[in-house]
Amino acid sequence: AWIQKKTLNSNEKILLLLGCCRFWYLGILWVYSFLSEIYPKYLYIHPVLPLVESAHGFLNCSNFWVSTCLCVFYCIKIANFSNSVFIFLKVKMDTIVPWLLVGSLLFSLVGGILVYDVTDKTLCKNLNLTRQGIIWKTSITVVAHFSANYFIIGFLFATAFTAVTFSALLLLFSLWRHKRNIQANSMKDLSMDAHIKAMKSILSFFVMYNIHLIFFIMTMVYALKGQNDVMLLIYVFLYAFPGVHSLILICSKPKLEKSMLSILSCVNCKVCMKQ
Repeated sequence: AWIQKKTLNSNEKILLLLGCCRFWYLGILWVYSFLSEIYPKYLYIHPVLPLVESAHGFLNCSNFWVSTCLCVFYCIKIANFSNSVFIFLKVKMDTIVPWLLVGSLLFSLVGGILVYDVTDKTLCKNLNLTRQGIIWKTSITVVAHFSANYFIIGFLFATAFTAVTFSALLLLFSLWRHKRNIQANSMKDLSMDAHIKAMKSILSFFVMYNIHLIFFIMTMVYALKGQNDVMLLIYVFLYAFPGVHSLILICSKPKLEKSMLSILSCVNCKVCMKQ
């Protein structure tokens, strides 16, 4: 759409940035998993681990904050309230969206920097001098020392979660009032469909956000207990969130769904030709 029209609307800008954040977030997870399982000694060379943790924290926060921007956008764009502030936001929404996205990235960057600082200071207390240079002690219980990281990311999650909750409640109230007015006047309105679609998108994110938050808390609990088998299962659910929510967003938008199906059909044809 960007190549064809040379421009993007506000909704497309949010979805594009969200897709980029989730792509790099999952990429960092693959790098971290690869290093920790196959080349753990390279992961514990300073400053690899603080950088990986910082990038993970930044992209994780960006993922949730840009998703929150999408929920707020749906709420302001579709909900109907006579409040002057709400009307001003609705009119100026296309101008505000870029600033919201920049603010989300800056806020996430602050979180990433704090994670780096905490990780670096924590691990500096557990240095092991060898002939190969300064290497982190792999025997330390990382989660026990990274409680500050969990607090920082948890605080950012809680703030985003509050914004999503208020957006869902406002849109639900607007939908209820709009439906009551339609029934009273015995008329049909196309904006009802827009309300319902927006509610599905926000509620899907709201439900998955709750599940993610529960597993995030379970990560801290079981990691401190050292139960690796349970941790593996938790991480599977935790890291499935970006992909599942992205599929929900794609299937809820006809253009994206059509593009996905066309790409899958092309891939299927190429596979069949090779066989």
